[in-house]
Amino acid sequence: MIVELNREAATTTSRVPAPAADPVVAVLGHQSRVAGLPQHLPSGWTLRHLTDVDDARPGELVLLSGAKGDDVRRARAVLPRATRIVVLIDEWAPAELVAGVLTAGADVCVRGGHPAILAGHLVACRRRQLSERWAALDLAHTA
Repeated sequence: MIVELNREAATTTSRVPAPAADPVVAVLGHQSRVAGLPQHLPSGWTLRHLTDVDDARPGELVLLSGAKGDDVRRARAVLPRATRIVVLIDEWAPAELVAGVLTAGADVCVRGGHPAILAGHLVACRRRQLSERWAALDLAHTA
């Protein structure tokens, strides 16, 4: 009986896709505002600096530092819909800016502050990204 259960478990897990590669945070904007971020990200995560939003790769978390609503609209128009866009704004930015970037299509807007807070938001975005991937998986067709 135990052998049969283990054989079934092995068969089931072989149909599940392999986990995604280590996450990459693609940063566009004020680089000095994210200088302390790498030491607060989980092991295996990397930070990559972009010169333009077009340089972002599929699957990356895009971090726009110091962005406004127009910057987010442009990024949303260029990037695949599944791309998570995180916007980092000044700690004392007005509520109108927060509302503007979220309305323009940002997934998260983080007010400046300690890099650990930003890292926590990035980890949460990654978890949502992976959970949507698994939720969309149709196991009936992988059998």
